[in-house]
Amino acid sequence: MKAALAQLIRTLNARGWSPATSTNYSFIDEQQQCWVSRSGVNKADFTEHDLISIDEKGLGTGLFQGIKPSDETQIHLWIYKNFPDAKVVLHSHGKFPVLISQFNEHLFAVQGYELQKGFKGCKSHLDNLEIPIIENQQDMVVLCQALDERLAEVQHHCFIIAGHGTYAWGDNLFEAQRHLETLDYLCECEFLL
Repeated sequence: MKAALAQLIRTLNARGWSPATSTNYSFIDEQQQCWVSRSGVNKADFTEHDLISIDEKGLGTGLFQGIKPSDETQIHLWIYKNFPDAKVVLHSHGKFPVLISQFNEHLFAVQGYELQKGFKGCKSHLDNLEIPIIENQQDMVVLCQALDERLAEVQHHCFIIAGHGTYAWGDNLFEAQRHLETLDYLCECEFLL
């Protein structure tokens, strides 16, 4: 999993979705150990050695004690806590979701696209989807409290942080990537309209 996730991170960087040292990623392994991207690593050069194990508080464990995980590790832990089937979390700075969040205050509503069936559980292009847009915060405790308040609205394995980027997850790497790409595609289509 580490090598596959590292390759995907480099791919997302090449797409412009993960510029410089921005964005963060995590997964839970077969032993239920959580691994998260290390802070300050250029994603064009990301390797499997840049994933560190963390405890339930988001602190490095074992060989990684004292190594700084991503600043937004608490968001990953919030997702794993509230969506127990999640095993991989991807955070992107794709341009179109960021732009969509500048024109929509609380949610991104979309309907009529075949590709929206890329979201697990969406059966028809006629389904009316609403993706929450959460106000950006530098304080992760405050941001997670805002997520708590809107938990019932998070129904499609993703959300947008206003002016910041997206979080998407799944029960494996393929599903998490599909959710991330689906959201980005829908945001691009709606923005270009």
